Formats: sequence, structure tokens, C-alpha cells
Amino acid sequence: MTKFLDSHPMKGFDVDTLKKAQDSPRDEYGVLHENILYNEKENKLFCLLDAPDRDAVDKHHQKFGVKCDWITEVNTTA
Repeated sequence: MTKFLDSHPMKGFDVDTLKKAQDSPRDEYGVLHENILYNEKENKLFCLLDAPDRDAVDKHHQKFGVKCDWITEVNTTA
């Protein structure tokens, strides 16, 4: 799978919800949360995802009513 990083507003998500998402299994689009970074004060959320492609990442967020500000393919050192 490929790694993707995306950004979107945090509005509508609390820390407990983010922790549940982090621990969730791969979804119907093949998306798995590897890490979630957030800043409540700035209303910013960043998701590091393992996914088959950018379209799967977009669909994953759409099912929660979220529109990403951006989605980019990334590499990691780990």
C-alpha cells in the first residue's frame, strides 16, 4: 500500500473519536490510519494513512462528511 498525508479541519471530531479512528481496522476502501496529528486551537487535523490510492483517501473522508484541504502521497523512514 501507499502512504498518504492529508489535512482538513478538526471541527466535528474530538480526541476520543480520533483515538477510535486510530484503532480502527482497514475500511471498505482499504484505508488504515497510521497516525493522526491534530491541533484543536488551530482547528487542524492531519491524517497519515495507508491506502491503495488518493481516490480511496478521498472516499474515506467523504463518508464522514469531510473535505480535505489537500492529500499528498508521502514516504516514511519507518
